[in-house]
Amino acid sequence: MESVNFFKGYGKLSHLESQNPRPRSASAAITISAVLFFTLVIGFTLAALLLQPINDKDPTDSASASSLSSNLVESIKTICNVTRYPDSCFTALSSLNASTKPDLEAFLDLSLQVAITHLSDLSSSFKSLNDLHSQPALKDCLTLFDDALSRLNDSVSAMKVGTGKELVLTKEKISDIQTWISAAMTDQDTCNDGLEEMGWTAADEVVKSQSQSCKESISNSLAIVANMQNLLQKCGRTMH
Repeated sequence: MESVNFFKGYGKLSHLESQNPRPRSASAAITISAVLFFTLVIGFTLAALLLQPINDKDPTDSASASSLSSNLVESIKTICNVTRYPDSCFTALSSLNASTKPDLEAFLDLSLQVAITHLSDLSSSFKSLNDLHSQPALKDCLTLFDDALSRLNDSVSAMKVGTGKELVLTKEKISDIQTWISAAMTDQDTCNDGLEEMGWTAADEVVKSQSQSCKESISNSLAIVANMQNLLQKCGRTMH
């Protein structure tokens, strides 16, 4: 009897299902699909409207800016490829204002200015060392730094002529500047040799970093001036 009642209940359930037509579910599905469709259409329309101002911009503006930037980057890379430390060279020369239409003289001047700044910072750090008065080699370094700074400043001054301080290089000036920068590098090497002989090592990481930066910037300046004639030829210029 239980099995009979079970089947009777099952039959009633099926009968109820047959009384609820399925088109209602289909109608709901169609409604949802329509809503989604119109939502997508509205979304695409808004996206097109938002992007329209960007597409209307003059492409020559961005192309010109990109071209100028690219030319400057390529010029700096060409110069720094002749140096021993191209990465630090690129960082230093990249700070030059592109609107001034820089030439090789301007790049060399900037490289020397960076070297002077690094050497001045290193000298100041040495003066603040606690064992300065107890270590003769440290005092010698300060004297060597002063001499090196004088050489680098002479190099910068030699490039400038006239009331407007125009940067001008001649073969004679190039020879003098190369000699002075080489002497400045020798001064720092002599300092390092003296410190090594006395067994002194910089415990301060700042001093170590400044010493390396100074070495690289002076080396880069020397490499640029030593290759100046070749670099000028690449630019279609000649040395007078």
